[in-house]
Amino acid sequence: MHPLRGHLLLLVGLLASMELKAELDFNRDIRPILADKCFACHGPDAAKRKAKLRLDTREGATADLGGRAAIVPGNAAGSEIVRRIFSSDPDESMPPSDGIKRLAEAEKQTLVAWVNSGAPYANHWVYAPPKRSEIPPVKNALWTRNAIDHFILARLEREKLTPSPEADRRILLRRLSQDLTGLPPDSREVGEFLSETKPDAYERAVDRLLSSPHYGERMAMYWLDLVRYADTVGYHGDQTHHIWPYRDYVITALNQNKPFDEFTAQQLAGDLLSPASLENKIASGFNRLNMTTEEGGAQDAEYLAKYTADRVRCVSTAWMGATLGCAECHDHKFDPYTAADFYRFGAFFADLKELGAYKGGNGSRPPEMPVPTPRHEEELRRLETALAAAEKDLDKIRPRIAIAQAAWENSHIIDSQGRHTAAWPKAIAKLLAIDPSARTDLQREEITDWFAGKKSEFANIWKRHKDLRAEMARLQSDMPRTMISVSVTPRVTRVLHRGDWMDATGAVVEPSVPHFLPHSTAPDRRATRLDLARWLASPENPMTARVFVNRLWKLLFGAGLSRVLDDLGTQGEPPTHPELVDFLALEFVQSGWNIKHITRLMVTSASYRQSSLTRPDVEARDPSNRLLARQSRFRLPAEMVRDHLLKFSGLLTTDIGGPSAKPYQPEGYWDYLNFPKREYHPDKGRNQYRRGVYTHWQRLFLHPMLKAFDAPSREECAADRPVSNTPLATLALLNDPTFVEAARALAESALRDRTLTTSERIAWIYRQTLHRDPLDDESSILAALYHADVAEFQKKPSLASKLISTGFKPVADSSLDRAQLAAWTSVCRAVLNLHETIVRF
Repeated sequence: MHPLRGHLLLLVGLLASMELKAELDFNRDIRPILADKCFACHGPDAAKRKAKLRLDTREGATADLGGRAAIVPGNAAGSEIVRRIFSSDPDESMPPSDGIKRLAEAEKQTLVAWVNSGAPYANHWVYAPPKRSEIPPVKNALWTRNAIDHFILARLEREKLTPSPEADRRILLRRLSQDLTGLPPDSREVGEFLSETKPDAYERAVDRLLSSPHYGERMAMYWLDLVRYADTVGYHGDQTHHIWPYRDYVITALNQNKPFDEFTAQQLAGDLLSPASLENKIASGFNRLNMTTEEGGAQDAEYLAKYTADRVRCVSTAWMGATLGCAECHDHKFDPYTAADFYRFGAFFADLKELGAYKGGNGSRPPEMPVPTPRHEEELRRLETALAAAEKDLDKIRPRIAIAQAAWENSHIIDSQGRHTAAWPKAIAKLLAIDPSARTDLQREEITDWFAGKKSEFANIWKRHKDLRAEMARLQSDMPRTMISVSVTPRVTRVLHRGDWMDATGAVVEPSVPHFLPHSTAPDRRATRLDLARWLASPENPMTARVFVNRLWKLLFGAGLSRVLDDLGTQGEPPTHPELVDFLALEFVQSGWNIKHITRLMVTSASYRQSSLTRPDVEARDPSNRLLARQSRFRLPAEMVRDHLLKFSGLLTTDIGGPSAKPYQPEGYWDYLNFPKREYHPDKGRNQYRRGVYTHWQRLFLHPMLKAFDAPSREECAADRPVSNTPLATLALLNDPTFVEAARALAESALRDRTLTTSERIAWIYRQTLHRDPLDDESSILAALYHADVAEFQKKPSLASKLISTGFKPVADSSLDRAQLAAWTSVCRAVLNLHETIVRF
């Protein structure tokens, strides 16, 4: 290329950059470009850094590299980076011309404008302490309901957009109920809400739903994804392990509105809290949620390294939205995490009592404890009281027996000729202290007689204590068990070169948080998991509160203010409303880490209450709804799809807590599970109709319905579920025995009032499920379906019988016409398969 052409390209870029806005924000405008296009070769990873150039720090970018600098602040023309990005010479062009990361023209112009403005750098937004901004003024103040709305509306007004009107009351209650409990309202609740005239009706509905025991179940669904809760070990044979009481702890804690800092401490270090209560110990089962192996040939050291790495990835992602796991083999390529940070973080968990390979068949398991259920509690209290009394009796006789035995057996008290030694007076003194009636001139024979006289009394006390202990053991063997954390002397933690567990030459490290994040001076002792928990949920940690409120926003608005939920680092997305993220994070911390408070603040905002209907002006300007000129609509999570259909049918079991449930599952689905071979037996009775959050979570063979609707296997921390639209999900919704049985149960209910006409019965079904009346064409289509199917089933009664016999629950009313019931089952299947049935609006 002729040199003049390169100069002309640079000149064009410089002139174009002058048209850009003078005010650039490094984190919003510059860092995403550098992180995406430059940091892989010129970022934090010193081992992979090229040309000794570092662009993630201002010092590195402006350093003198042999008479020239990548960036000369205020002088784009003299900056090597600007020359290179406009060069068409393949040997000089940056990013390299043979790579896939190319700069768009607009990005080049932005970089030039930034350099000319002085190339100011800023700490990455999530690593800097949150700042409370002034509540922004808005023109349409009457629309706002709380501070959240000011931040949303101020941005909309800048973008020349207006918010959407409030959703109708039916949609509002349905949305609230789905978001806060994971269940739809019933028709009675909808009717009462629609007839409410008091101005605070909505707020009272919010408070009622936040107080519902089902609130904890809904919120737990997301938390269990984050902590990768499952009922099986994950590796190799994917055997079942004992952990469901931890899931129930999470539900209870969220229902109780346990402060998030306490919630954090109990899970990471419940065994280190004082007192180590039953609740704390159960919560500490979090440390056992990683995948483990029971493979016979597994190497302990290899799997201990895997478990440590798993915990580092999970904790850093779940609490910090950090990709610290990328530093297992080398320094992070985009964020400031080093390999030493990774292993120092892992060292917090080096005190956990565990093996690398659990030979389950030989009785080797992680530490467990029995957990009393309500049916055990009365008997447990009785035995504990009786054992305490028996222990006191035992404490009284233990020293008597010891002195008596020492007096007539031990040679240091009575010699071989039966004469007292110098120790004899001390023995008599001890005996007197126990039994003041004893004489000081006791002879050996008298001691023997005394002991023999007490033998029966002692034996009865011993036997009672032994029997009570045996009774307690039998009771505990009947209790469910759960894995817990037990602290032992910490193992030595080394930096593993390239993550190689066989390389024991790396530096020994002590527990610590990432070096560049704010943290208090290390204590004069080894830091513990409790120290880590307290740092994670503390005001000095700039990440955790932001991560939590961003994810909560996602649950309530369909997407996070920063859309990438598992990476708030430089490869993530800057928030669309950074001041709002900081406002919510500070509000969360200053409220005492009050989860329900911050949830209530969000759902009572005018922003949340908007209609989710699309508008042409918003679609043209903001098709992804990042500016929030309307609410979002999205398909329900897998568990909630199940819950909705069961509730509509009247089959749903609403019991809180208990062992995991096994819904219907295709026969033979577990055929490839080995070590040992297992057969799946679906639950019968009430357990068959439990909520999805209680479904048995088999990591390697996740329940097919959950899998079809994008539930994660929970082998790893999952901060965001994909939402797919596949034929498999459609077929599962149509043909899963759970949903066919639900449709038949709903049809039975629709047939109870035999005076209804076909159109009236269709309207009843709509009000039960969608809480509205059907449109005329909807009613006509479903009526035609009914008439066609009833004629078919009358001709083929065996088909009708087969359809209505799906599932364990028999038809309640044997007098119902089977063809009619089967035909109405078809109608209900159609309604339960509607888009509107499984979408949150």
